[in-house]
Order: sequence, then structure tokens, then C-alpha cells
Amino acid sequence: RCSLVAFGEAIVPGYPFWLELTDGAVFNSSIQKEIHAEYMHQAVSIERGDLSEICSLAKSRQIAVYLGCIERPLDRGGHSLYCSMVFIDRNGNIGSVQRKLMPTYDERLAWSIGDGNGLRVHSLGAFTCGGLNCWENWMPLARSALYAQGEDLHVCIFPGSHRNTYDITPFIAKESRSFVITVSGLMRKEDFPVGLLHRERIVEHAPDLLADGGSCVANPDGTWLIEPTTIGEEALLVTTLDHRRVREERQNFDPSGHYSRPDILKLTVNRERQSVVTFKE
Repeated sequence: RCSLVAFGEAIVPGYPFWLELTDGAVFNSSIQKEIHAEYMHQAVSIERGDLSEICSLAKSRQIAVYLGCIERPLDRGGHSLYCSMVFIDRNGNIGSVQRKLMPTYDERLAWSIGDGNGLRVHSLGAFTCGGLNCWENWMPLARSALYAQGEDLHVCIFPGSHRNTYDITPFIAKESRSFVITVSGLMRKEDFPVGLLHRERIVEHAPDLLADGGSCVANPDGTWLIEPTTIGEEALLVTTLDHRRVREERQNFDPSGHYSRPDILKLTVNRERQSVVTFKE
């Protein structure tokens, strides 16, 4: 039985692949407004219970879950979208919601910038797990915020990019002396659903493979436990992690312990959930 299952970035309801295929940066475009409105309609509202069935399933199976989703949170008015990484524990409780700190490139046409509220770790058996969305994993301070909380199992989620996962996964493992699980999605031209708004225009300019996978797992010394999946390969990866490997690798390097200098270098993290208003009665 698995203790943890992880899914790729924006898997629910999906990544905004249409932006680069339909002139997504054209200002005031009726096409972009129509697609965005439908995207917003399909986005996840955690406050309204959109993840309750997944939480119930996690509880019944006693499995923790990392889920990438597009969130439409009520605490920001309910009409802006965030690329969020949700942790659900084995009791079906939502432990953290990491809203992507900085959407990348054309993602900023669809997603808002997040905050530090989700920079949290969670106990999972012998491990302390944490995770980040896509290129957040290249942000040294975001990684450090998790390392400092004792993280020794790091989860990276991507929409699907073999070239990204191949580099970042062993890098984080070697830097942090942690196991690193990277989950990276697949998207083929034929996966655009029939009935999708402006599907013909989207498909017209789409390559056969928009997201090419590359899921993998690295050991705490940066070597591969599971090498990245072949480009375009659909796979379910299952492995067992031995926590002793973390202790072995931290014998000579512990980034937040014996190999840190907090008297010289120290990070401050604001984990307040950001809002445009504070009401005082």
C-alpha cells in the first residue's frame, strides 16, 4: 500500500496550453476572455468542498496526496486563479495549499502570484515531506524555507517537461540530501476534449506532444532511484524509500544543521495568507 501519491502541476482541471497557441497576450481578446471564463468555471474552490471526494478517498485508503490544481479561492474574491499544490494527509485533512509564488512567462496571463502560506512541511512516517510547483523549485530561498523545517522528502510537480525534470531533480537531491520525487504530466494534441471552446484554433497550432512527461525519483546523493520516464511515455511509478539513506548523506552535509551558519546567513519567511482587506468590527 502506498503512503504517498503525487500528481502533476495543474492536473485539475488542466494547464493553460492554449495561451501560446491562440495569441494569449492579445489585450481584451474576446477569445481569451471566453476561454478564461470557462477555465475559471472549472477551477477548484476548496472552500466550497471541491476536493472533498479526494479527501474522503485519501482517508479511506490512508494515503497522503500531493495534488496540483488551479485554485479559485474565496479569500481573494473568488475570481482570480492560482496554481496551487495541495497536500492532503492520510486522515483526509488538507494540510497546506502552496499557491505558486511566481507563475512562469505566459502563465502570468492566467494565474495570479501566490504567497508564502503554503511553505510548510508534513510528517509522513519517518519522513518530513514538502513540495513546490514547477519553476518554484529553481527558487533557492523557497527551497531553503522547506529545508529549514526538516524536509527530507521533496516533491516537485510539473505540467510535463523532461528537460526540466532531468536537471532539477538530482540537483535538489544533492543540495538538500533528501529524496526527491518529481511528477511530470503528459499532454497530447488529441487530449484536448471535444467541445472545448475554440478547440479547432488551439489544435491547429498545437504540436503532437505538448507535455512530454519525465517523472523520476532521485536518491539523497543525487543518483537516480528511478530515471526520468522516456519522452512521451505514460507510466505509473512506484518505489520504496529507505530513510537511512538521508541520515547517511547528511553525515557530511546538512544544509540546515551542522553545515549552516545562521549567525551569518538567515532567511525570513512571511507565511501570512495575503488579502486586500482586513475588517475590524
